[in-house]
Amino acid sequence: MTPAIFGLSGLTLGDAERAFFLEADPAGYILFGRNIQSRDQVRALTDSLRSIHGRDRLLITIDQEGGRVARMRPPEWPPYPAGALFDALYDVAPASAIEAARANAEAMGHDLAEAGITCTHAPVLDVRQPGAHDVIGDRALGHEPLRVAALGRAVLDGLARAGIAGTVKHMPGHGRTTTDTHKEMPTVTASAEDLEADLAPFRALNTAPIGMTGHLLFTTWDADHPATQSAIIIRDIIRGAIGFDGLLLTDDLDMEALSGTVPERAARSIAAGCDIALNCWAKMEDMAGIVKQCGTMKAETAVRLERALADTRVDGARGAQVELLAKRDALLALTEQQA
Repeated sequence: MTPAIFGLSGLTLGDAERAFFLEADPAGYILFGRNIQSRDQVRALTDSLRSIHGRDRLLITIDQEGGRVARMRPPEWPPYPAGALFDALYDVAPASAIEAARANAEAMGHDLAEAGITCTHAPVLDVRQPGAHDVIGDRALGHEPLRVAALGRAVLDGLARAGIAGTVKHMPGHGRTTTDTHKEMPTVTASAEDLEADLAPFRALNTAPIGMTGHLLFTTWDADHPATQSAIIIRDIIRGAIGFDGLLLTDDLDMEALSGTVPERAARSIAAGCDIALNCWAKMEDMAGIVKQCGTMKAETAVRLERALADTRVDGARGAQVELLAKRDALLALTEQQA
């Protein structure tokens, strides 16, 4: 099995893609807006991916956080709010905010399970810092580490109730970035002491099934390599100080924060200690290069992958979803009542 997640080019699986995926046998797939049109179409697409490998439990992922990061959108699917709304409710009623975040995530999870998706890249555990770039912004669950951890745990719990694996991101923390990693490499010069606040939510949720790195340079830990490609940060901080032993994915390798070709970026990330290279854009040349340069999945990665998928299922319950959304909305309304 290739230690990579690959994107798809369109709404259906083409013959060339199917043949390539059959031979490459990637760890999983990621869906974007270009792959999504209707409930029936997405389910047919994910079923076709499962049929390639004959695996009922297959890592089919999506960036479905809510707010501006959502690939499944109205009118076909209900809207889901950004993390900032739960942060605002937490100011008024912490327990209600936690329950609202859990209900919201479970309702979203039923959408994903119905579509045959087994993993979403959420929750965002980056601690929002004043003056930082808005690439995280309202996606964050708050500015205080314990609050972020509490709301993040609720999101993971809600997703798990619907049979969906969550992804804690972006380790070791993206909240201090001053630039957009889609465009350039951010450099974080904060001290190790200050960065403890960034690590805290990830440490609190270090038993999450899946995690994702960030493409940031942390000078206090490794001034030469971004976290995604830093053996020091992955070994000493993510696996060490945070204590995360789940499946570790890179962030999207096409981001301009990284240098070199996409296959080179993937190989460096795997060599540094990431389990899975995330390649989103369905460019056949890049995917073939990743297969060639990254080789076969390591045994420990295979164990982590199996563990991450152990409790996933693809049988969404839309009846339960209606009640969950009503509960979420009633709780979020508390914020307006206190205004």
